[in-house]
Amino acid sequence: MDYKKTNAPTNTVTRDMMELCEDTGNVYETVAIIGKRANQIAVEMKNDLSKKLQEFASYSDNLEEVFENREQIEISRYYEKLPKPTLIATQEYIEGKVYYRNPAKEKERLQ
Repeated sequence: MDYKKTNAPTNTVTRDMMELCEDTGNVYETVAIIGKRANQIAVEMKNDLSKKLQEFASYSDNLEEVFENREQIEISRYYEKLPKPTLIATQEYIEGKVYYRNPAKEKERLQ
C-alpha cells in the first residue's frame, strides 16, 4: 500500500482493543502484527526520503559552506506531516489490508 495515499489520522486516536483483536483473538498477537507492519512502513518511508535527499547531498568536507536548499526543506516538511507508521499500520489492519498468518496456529490445526 502506498503510505502517501492513506486515510490514516495524523494524530493519535484512542482505539477499542477488544474490537481490534477480534480477528486474532489475542491482543498481543494483534499488537505484534501492527508493530511488524509499522516497521515495514517506516523502512519504506526512510528509504524513500533518503533517495530524495540524496540529490542534495554535498560531498565536500567544508564546514564553512552550509547551504539551505528550499526544495530539501519542503521535502522534509512533507514527510514530517505524514501520519506516523504506527497509525498507518493500524488503519491498514482495521481496513483488512494487512495479510498475516501464525504458523503455530496452522500447525495446531493440522494435528
